[in-house]
Amino acid sequence: MNSQTTPMSSDVWMNTSNNTGALAGMRVVDLSRVLAGPLCTQILADHGADVIKVEPPSGDETRALGPPFYEDGQAAYFSALNRGKRSIKLDFTTQKDRAVLLELLEGADILVENFLPGTMKKWGLDFEETLTSRYPRLIYCDVTGFGEDGPLGGLPGYDAVLQAICGVMSVNGDTKSGPTRVGIPVVDHLTGYTALVGILMAVIVRQRTGRGQRVSATLFDTALTLLLPHATNYFCSGKTPGLLGSAHPNISPYDKFETQDGFIFLGVVNDAQFRRLCKTIGREDLLGNPLYADNAMRIKNRDSLKIEIEATFKTNTKQVLCEQLMRAGVAAGAVNTVQEALAQAHTLHRKMIIEREGYKGLGIPVRLSETMPSAGVTPPTLDSHGEQIRKSIHEKHSGSG
Repeated sequence: MNSQTTPMSSDVWMNTSNNTGALAGMRVVDLSRVLAGPLCTQILADHGADVIKVEPPSGDETRALGPPFYEDGQAAYFSALNRGKRSIKLDFTTQKDRAVLLELLEGADILVENFLPGTMKKWGLDFEETLTSRYPRLIYCDVTGFGEDGPLGGLPGYDAVLQAICGVMSVNGDTKSGPTRVGIPVVDHLTGYTALVGILMAVIVRQRTGRGQRVSATLFDTALTLLLPHATNYFCSGKTPGLLGSAHPNISPYDKFETQDGFIFLGVVNDAQFRRLCKTIGREDLLGNPLYADNAMRIKNRDSLKIEIEATFKTNTKQVLCEQLMRAGVAAGAVNTVQEALAQAHTLHRKMIIEREGYKGLGIPVRLSETMPSAGVTPPTLDSHGEQIRKSIHEKHSGSG
């Protein structure tokens, strides 16, 4: 599946990845740093691609984003995004190291980078002007904050900044907290998956046409797509969405509720589920109340409905309530800490924690019945494979000379 007619020596592309994965044989040069790009390429590695992580002399910034750090001084943040890869450090301001990259691309299917727009062109590595003619089957993916052009084109972008600019913070939080950043880098995460989808579509097209193409993913575009259903609510009503805490703008009761020993989240999306809720908790009186007759009325009277439900919930523990409600067909879940979430029996059943000597990380969420993914080798230290890769390139030229 490698893209070029004259691949590099097998020593460079060592097939260290899962040879039975869906992407076995695919070769990826990963120039990206921080989160969105590395997440994308880690997923490619989990599913069998051979990924060479090319880092600047100082390394990926996430190597230093701690504490916490592991004993070797590497930040936990970096380890979350770079398993299954090999590392080489290159300084693209030098002709010598740019030549090494070009050698790597001789055997590559995919290149992923997240430099500021124009950076690759400055180095003479622009896709349209240089790379596509030299490597016609190369799929080139760039991940940027805002894209190359437009009023914000070429500017730097980080997850929380995009949450702010694109309205995500404006609908997260309550009146006490004010607009609040979502507690995970949700824009970066989704942008990584957006880039992944684009790359895989380009692979399918290449199978038909024999040619690669450019794939672009931006934090800005991705963040705007997160505004569901808020954007469509605004388009329809003309009303600017505001802060609802944990509640849903279109559904009630769909919110966080206090119990005797903590909080649960209750998800009721239709009248049948509301009837089951009321019967399960012994509040059939709510069914006869016209204030809660249907979802539209429950939205209008959400505050009083929450008071009624919590009055009953506070006489029960969260685990007992969740067990009763879920068994009755009403979606409900305890509001767990990270520690509690990772310790759940179902987390272990789903194999969503990978643990082996020297590494512990989250599992793989996408599984294929015939081509099973497999978490790759422990995240590399900086330039841990640099000598090996350079030696292979040298031997290739010595052998051909």
